[in-house]
Amino acid sequence: MGTLARGEGTVVWIEGEPGIGKSSLVAEALAVAGRPAWDVGWGGADQLTGRLPLRVMQDCLQAHIGSPNPRRAHAADLLRSWRQGALSGGDASTDGIEVLLTLADELCAAAPTVLVLDDLQWADEASLTVWHQLAASISQLRLLLIGTCRPTPRRSEVQQVRASVVRRGGQVVTLAPLADPDVTALVTVMVGASPGDGLRRLTAQAAGNPLYVRELVDALLREQAVRISPVAEVVPGAGRLPLSLAAVLDDRLSSVSAETAQLLRTAALLGGRFAAADLAVVLRRPAWDLAPSLQEAVAAAILDGSGAELAFRHPLIRQALYEGTPQALRTALHTEAARELAAAGADALSVAQQLSASGRPGGDWARGWLVEAAPVLTRRAPQLAVEVLRGELAETPGGEGRDALAVSLVRALLTVGVHSEAVGQATRALAVMTDPARRCETTWMLAQAQVSAGLGNDIAVATIRQALGAADVPRVWEARLLAGLGVLERVPAGVVVSRTFARQGLTIAEQVGDPTATAQALFGLWLANSVERDHVAALDSVERALSVMGDNPGHDDLRTSFLDARTLTLQNLDQWQQAELALRRSREFAQRSGRADRATGVTAAVLRYWFGQWDDALAELGPEAPDTPRLVYAFLRERWSALLFHGVSALIAGRREQRTIAGRHLKEGLALPIEKLSDRENQDFLLAAHALSLEQAGDLRQAMLRLARILPRRSNENTLIHQWLPDLVRLALAAGDRPMAQAAAEACRQEAAAETRPARAAVASLRCYGLLEANADRLAEAVAHYRSVGPAVELPAALEDLAVTLAEHGQDEDARAALNEAVDLYEGMQARWDIRRAESRLRPHGIKRGARSRRRLRPTTGWEALTPTEVKIAALVARGDSTADVALAMFLSRRTVQTYISRILTKLEAKSRVEIVREALLQGVSP
Repeated sequence: MGTLARGEGTVVWIEGEPGIGKSSLVAEALAVAGRPAWDVGWGGADQLTGRLPLRVMQDCLQAHIGSPNPRRAHAADLLRSWRQGALSGGDASTDGIEVLLTLADELCAAAPTVLVLDDLQWADEASLTVWHQLAASISQLRLLLIGTCRPTPRRSEVQQVRASVVRRGGQVVTLAPLADPDVTALVTVMVGASPGDGLRRLTAQAAGNPLYVRELVDALLREQAVRISPVAEVVPGAGRLPLSLAAVLDDRLSSVSAETAQLLRTAALLGGRFAAADLAVVLRRPAWDLAPSLQEAVAAAILDGSGAELAFRHPLIRQALYEGTPQALRTALHTEAARELAAAGADALSVAQQLSASGRPGGDWARGWLVEAAPVLTRRAPQLAVEVLRGELAETPGGEGRDALAVSLVRALLTVGVHSEAVGQATRALAVMTDPARRCETTWMLAQAQVSAGLGNDIAVATIRQALGAADVPRVWEARLLAGLGVLERVPAGVVVSRTFARQGLTIAEQVGDPTATAQALFGLWLANSVERDHVAALDSVERALSVMGDNPGHDDLRTSFLDARTLTLQNLDQWQQAELALRRSREFAQRSGRADRATGVTAAVLRYWFGQWDDALAELGPEAPDTPRLVYAFLRERWSALLFHGVSALIAGRREQRTIAGRHLKEGLALPIEKLSDRENQDFLLAAHALSLEQAGDLRQAMLRLARILPRRSNENTLIHQWLPDLVRLALAAGDRPMAQAAAEACRQEAAAETRPARAAVASLRCYGLLEANADRLAEAVAHYRSVGPAVELPAALEDLAVTLAEHGQDEDARAALNEAVDLYEGMQARWDIRRAESRLRPHGIKRGARSRRRLRPTTGWEALTPTEVKIAALVARGDSTADVALAMFLSRRTVQTYISRILTKLEAKSRVEIVREALLQGVSP
C-alpha cells in the first residue's frame, strides 16, 4: 500500500484453497489502508464468465466508466462502443484488450488505482492477457494490481501469468490453513466464549479453512446446538451436521424461506454476478415481486447487494447451490433461461452463455435467434459462437435454417482461426445450398479458409471459378468474387490474369455501387501495379479505395490494409517523408477507431529500419519478454508479419553484434514454414539476417548463397529485392564469385528498368555496378542520392563502398573522408558490426579512420543514454501525460509507448514514472 501512496505500482498474487480467506484478506487490507482518493475496481471470474472474453476485466473497470474525469472520457467511450459491438471488424478480443488497457492507463494517470481480480483460475484468456500486461508495465502505473487464485486446478495460461509475476519481483502470498489456536480464536469471537473439547473436535473437521469454520459454526448457532456454561459446547444429542464444505454451504439455505431458496438456485444459473432484471426475466416475474426474497438473501449474507448488480457473497456458495441442482434439471433450466432471455431482448452474450451451459440444442427458437445474433456474437465472443452454432447445426435438418447456421458457423470458425474445420463445414454446406447469395458468401469464405489452411491459392481459385460459372450469381457477388480472383490468381496464373479479373470486378462493382467490392478490386489492382513496379498507379489505387470506403466502420479491416499499402508504396517511390506521414495517418485511424495497432507496428518497424532509427524500430516491435501472451502479439498469428517481426529484430541485433538476441530471432523465424506467396514476399529481412550471421562466422560463400535465395524474383511477387542486391554483389566479390556478382547486378538493373518512375531500384543499381566495376563515380552518385533523398540506412553503406573503391584507385584522403563519415553514421545506429567490417575492408589499403571520427558510443545508463524519441517521451511524462496521451501526441501505439517508458526506466535506473518526472525536471526538459 505504501508503494502506491508514493506513486509506484505493485503486483500481489494471493493463492490458497477455496474458502481460505483470499478475498477477505484483500477486503480487510483495503479497508485498513485504503484512501478516499483511490479508485478500487473488483471483478470475479467463474466457470460461466470464462466463456465471455474480457467480462472479468470489464467488471473491474465498470465503476469508472461513468466518471466525469475528462482524462477518461475517450477511453470510456471506446469501452462503451466495444461492449455494444460498435467497433466492427478485426479481432474483437484484441481490440477490447487495447481499449481496456487504455482505460486502465487513464485511471492510473488520474488517481492511484486498485484493481482486484478474484478467482483468476477461471478467467478467460483475454482477461488474463490484460492482467498480465498491467503486471508487466506496473512500474509505469500508479496501480495496486491484486489477483487471487486457487492452487489447483490451474491452466497453463494461469501458470504462465503467475510465473511472470514471480520473475518480475511481484509479491506472492500463499495462505495456509489456520493453526489450531487461530481456529479457537475465530470460534471464540463467533460464539462469545472459548470452545469446549466437543466443539473443538467438530470444528477440526474444517481442517483450518476459515470459511468452513464460519459456516459450520453458523449452522450450529442456527440450530441452537451450542450451549455456553462457561465454555461453548455442543448440545448433547444435536442433529448430525454435514461433513463437507459444499453440504455446509448448501445447508445455509435453511436460514431463508423456501421461496428465497428456490430463487437463489435459479440465480446460480446466471453466474456469480447477475442483474435482478435478468433473474426476473428467467423467473417470469416482475422485478418488484423479487424484492422481498432478494432482500432476505442479502440479510442472510448469501448475496451481496452493494454494487450495481447482485453477487453471491462467496463463489463457493454459488457453486454449492449450482451443483446441488441435478444435472438433468440444470440442463433444462439453462435452456429455458436462454429462451426467456432471448425473448426479452437480452444481450446476445448472456443468451449464448446459457445455451452453451445447457450442453444441448435449444430447438427452433434458438436457430432463429442465432441467425440474427451470430454476427454480434462472432465479433464479441467468437469461441462461444462456435460452440453454440456447432451444437445447433448438428441437430438442425436441411433447409434454409440449416444453411443460415452453416454460414454463421463458417464465419465464426474463420474468426477463431480454425481453418480446416471451416473448409469442411463450408464444403458440406455448399453441396446442398440453393440460395445464390448465401452460396456465394460461403464460397468467398471457403476460399479464404483454403488459403489460410495452407491448401494453396490454386485450390481457392478453382473454388471461386466454379462459383462464378453458375448462372444465378448476383451481380454484387460477381464483383466480389472477381475481385477475389484479382488477388488470388497472380499465384497460379500470373499478374496479367490477376489484373484482368480485378478490372472486371471493379467495373461491375462500380455499376452496382458496392463499396466493398470496389475496394477489394482496387486492392487487386494495387497488387498488380506493385508487382509490375508501376508504383504511381499503385498509389492511385490506394487513394481511390480510401475515398470509396469513406468513414464506414464496416470497412475498417480493408481500410487498415490500404493505409499500410500506402506507406509501403510511398517507400517504393522513394518518398520517405510522405511515407512517414502515411504511417502517422494509419496511427490516427487506429487511435480514433479504438482498434489495436497490430500489423501497423510491423510496418512502422520496417520504415524505422530504413530511416536508421533502429531503437524506434525495436520499440515498435515490442519488448523481448518471452512470457508475453499470444493475444498481445496477435499480429504474429499472420505468418507474413511474424517473418518480418523476427527478420527485422534479427537483422538489427546482428548489425549491433547482439548475437544471442539475433540467434533467438533467427531460430524462431527460420522455423516458420513458407507456404504462401505472402510468406515468401516477407522473408527477405530474415534471409539478410541469416546471411549476416554466416558472414560474421567467417563463411562468406554460405552467406552469399543464403542471400542469393532472393534470386530470381518471380514475376508474380509483390516484393522488392534491390535493397539487398548491393550486399549480395559485395559478398560475391569477397567470395571470389564474379558470376554471382554479375547476376545480382543484372537482377538489380532489371528491377530498376521495371520502375515506371525511377526510384529506389535505380539507385541500388548504381551501387551494384559501382561495386562490380569499381566505379567511384557511380558510387558517388548513389551517395549523393541517399544524402538528399534517403533512406538514411543506405547512406553509410554506400559511403563504405565508395571508400573502398577510392582506396583501390589510390585516392587515400577521399577514401578516409568517406570512411570517417560512414563510421560516424554507423555509430549513430550503434551498428558495431558494420564499423568492424568497414575498417577491415579498408585496412589492406592502409586506410584508417581519423581520430575525430572515434566518438564515444551513446552511454547505456543515465540521461545521456536516452535517444531523442525517449527524451520527448520523458518530457511528456513529466508534463503529466498518461501513456495514452503520449501515444496520441506522438502518433505511436500505446504498447510502443510502454516499451519506450520501460527503456527510460531502465536507463535512468528508476522504479516509477515519478522518478522520470524528477529527472526530467532536473534536466530542464519540456515537451
